[in-house]
Amino acid sequence: MGGTVAWRERPFDPAAVAALERAGVSPTLARLLASRGIFPEGLDFFFEPSLRNLASADCLPGVAEAVAVIAPFVRTGRKIVVFGDYDADGVCASAILVSTLKKLGGNADAFIPERFGEGYGMTGASLERLHREHPDLALVITVDNGITAADEVAQLRAEGIAVVVTDHHLPPAPLTPDGAPPIPQADALIDPKVQTAPGYEDLCGAGVAFFLANALVGVLRHEAEEKGLLEKNERLAGPLIVLAGLATVADLMPLRGQNRILVAAAVASFRACAPIGLRELLDHAARKADTLVARDFAFQLAPRLNAAGRMASARLAYDLLMTGDREAARLLAVEIDAKNAERKTEEARMDKEARAQVPSFEGLEAVVVAESRRPEGAPPWHSGIAGIVASRLLEDAHMPVAVVVGDHGSCRAPEGYNVREALDAASETLVRYGGHAAAGGFTVKDGRLDDFQRLFTAACAAHKAVAQDAAAISFDGWIERNELTMALVEDIKRLEPFGEANPEPVFGLKGVYFSDARPMGMDGRHASFSFAGRNVPRAVWWGHGADAEIIRAHAAMRYDVLFTLTSSDYGTELPHVELRIVAIRTSV
Repeated sequence: MGGTVAWRERPFDPAAVAALERAGVSPTLARLLASRGIFPEGLDFFFEPSLRNLASADCLPGVAEAVAVIAPFVRTGRKIVVFGDYDADGVCASAILVSTLKKLGGNADAFIPERFGEGYGMTGASLERLHREHPDLALVITVDNGITAADEVAQLRAEGIAVVVTDHHLPPAPLTPDGAPPIPQADALIDPKVQTAPGYEDLCGAGVAFFLANALVGVLRHEAEEKGLLEKNERLAGPLIVLAGLATVADLMPLRGQNRILVAAAVASFRACAPIGLRELLDHAARKADTLVARDFAFQLAPRLNAAGRMASARLAYDLLMTGDREAARLLAVEIDAKNAERKTEEARMDKEARAQVPSFEGLEAVVVAESRRPEGAPPWHSGIAGIVASRLLEDAHMPVAVVVGDHGSCRAPEGYNVREALDAASETLVRYGGHAAAGGFTVKDGRLDDFQRLFTAACAAHKAVAQDAAAISFDGWIERNELTMALVEDIKRLEPFGEANPEPVFGLKGVYFSDARPMGMDGRHASFSFAGRNVPRAVWWGHGADAEIIRAHAAMRYDVLFTLTSSDYGTELPHVELRIVAIRTSV
């Protein structure tokens, strides 16, 4: 249940809490805001993340130069290809830029690399297909990739093809004699991790594409209107904001600053502005759009968009975002939903076989599992699911995890670790790699898996002192039963959208007894709890049906419970408070 993982209250500044209370904020909400670094002077921006506060695209370094390169190609109709990626961020970024360029009169199309056979970003195989499919190519604009493709960018430019790189990833580790990273020598480059500006540093690939699209509209809109391509005052931003906000959540970007504005606007405008394909996909996720929250981006839409690239081709997801035909959107949504179901089945099998390689996490500094070590005769692993399996293992291991399928691997790490640095340390065993502190991808040299595991593990062990507290479950403090009210639920809603850097509040109750605990749902996968005594609402624990039986067998014991708060109308006419359990432990 709670296992051996520590519970840690989020720290906060008492002076900040007092200042927030003086500004009229309730004590509980003041503590939540203070622990998230929100002070009285930032309240209006935080509570009302309005598009009025969206920064100017021209302030993002590299945008003006990129527009200067791209605009002549739009005006002359020369072929522009947006070179994307096969995850939700890359697909959304591709749709943002291609749809904008077409609206402005550009001759534009998207190129989405295939995960299987071509790999991430620009590779020899992907460039070969790019030339084959677009022999009249004049300009390449990368989205969500390109910062590690110095050689490939140089090759394109040597062939007389202009290149604009837009990315949000870190450049490669320094390899040149002067210690500088090998930045692509493109005609223009936009990457907040290379050329930063306050407020832009946390953008995802689609966020960068959104600001570039805005700048292009600003320069070319009048010409497009004169040509009859756009109606006067025709609004273009709505669907683009939805795509940028969805991608921001899908790519686990911090929901602060510009990102918070984009996600809040995407949630608010989804029903009216979302591409028809996204609305159809949400319907197939059995989710009503009129009650949408950022969580639905993370758990309903993003996994389905990603499933297309994991199990088949990300072009399915791109076509879904670009189509304006309802029947075509419906058929694509059905196909993508089926790929997601297939992904779940494969994921369950791979997770089981991966865990069999590591009977215990005790004493380990990192977890490395590999397809080559699976049971003899077992079906092959699916490389598109390696990252998900790594994330699942991470939930229990609380240390860096690497999953290797064939020679390709994905790694994930909890807060406090840096897998990008660990991959740097193991670089002699790798063909190529990339990523950031929490996640990375890599290709292992033939016969070097054991060496990779040794070097990767040693590097992770060096981070352990910094990350020793990272495994703890963070929560926002203990709460009294009489505080579990709809008023508190409404206060919490003011903090939305929730995500990275703005987690949904988690509270704790000490020393409670359960009067009932039972499995819930058709297959008993979930659990429902009732508490002894008054003023404690019903609770549910998703995915923990087996724990209900354990608690029922020890009904006389006292427990500490961590949970989030929500409103529910289950079993009643009016909304009421419901607890969603995060962890349970026996009370001391």
